[in-house]
Amino acid sequence: MRLNMRLNMRAVGAVVGVLAALCVCDAARFGQLCSGNPANSRRTADSWGQGHFGAGRGTRLHAGLDIVCSDGAVVYAPCDVTLAGRLTVYTDSSKAAINSGINLRAEGLCFKLFYVNPDRTSGSVRKGQRIGTMMPMQSVYPGITSHVHVQMCDKSDPTQYF
Repeated sequence: MRLNMRLNMRAVGAVVGVLAALCVCDAARFGQLCSGNPANSRRTADSWGQGHFGAGRGTRLHAGLDIVCSDGAVVYAPCDVTLAGRLTVYTDSSKAAINSGINLRAEGLCFKLFYVNPDRTSGSVRKGQRIGTMMPMQSVYPGITSHVHVQMCDKSDPTQYF
């Protein structure tokens, strides 16, 4: 009887663990990131390359996911987030026009948005609220599909959240 009870408790514990994992994944589903792109369409091939995670970038791989966003468009919080400071994207001064982004934390995740001029860099923002504007990517990369680059802090693939 005790053995059966222990086995049943282990089975219940395993089921609860799986359900908890499913809930975390559902909770981390990102909403609209950029005005004008309610479906979070991703950057495909253009003269500057491709925007999917792992795309080739010369000798390195693209460590994020590019979500289409027009220059000057409003950028929204993709989920309830804590703003965790401004970031500098490049060390190259020729790219100063797009050299900003923001660090975000949410639901156990840590991620960054590149090419965003944040309205503020600390505090909390609810899903769908404005967090900034898309910087003028065309001024640095003429002809590229303008986009917000989403990168996980651990450089894992962010595609699953979209």
